[in-house]
Amino acid sequence: MDQTPLTRALSAIGGQAALSRAVGVSQPSVWHWVHRSRRVPAEFVLAVETATGVSRHELRPDLYPIERAAA
Repeated sequence: MDQTPLTRALSAIGGQAALSRAVGVSQPSVWHWVHRSRRVPAEFVLAVETATGVSRHELRPDLYPIERAAA
């Protein structure tokens, strides 16, 4: 089964509690991201990227699309 970028971020940092401490939110907030909204809120994307190494492009491609070089 493929992991989502958010579950990969959780694995990289060691779980919901560790991610919540790293980005300054409560653990129930992270639980909500995982189980209800299924995505990282825009205001936390860069902090999650910094803490886990999972790119902003993967976490929120709607906000951070990969830019293609002009030919």
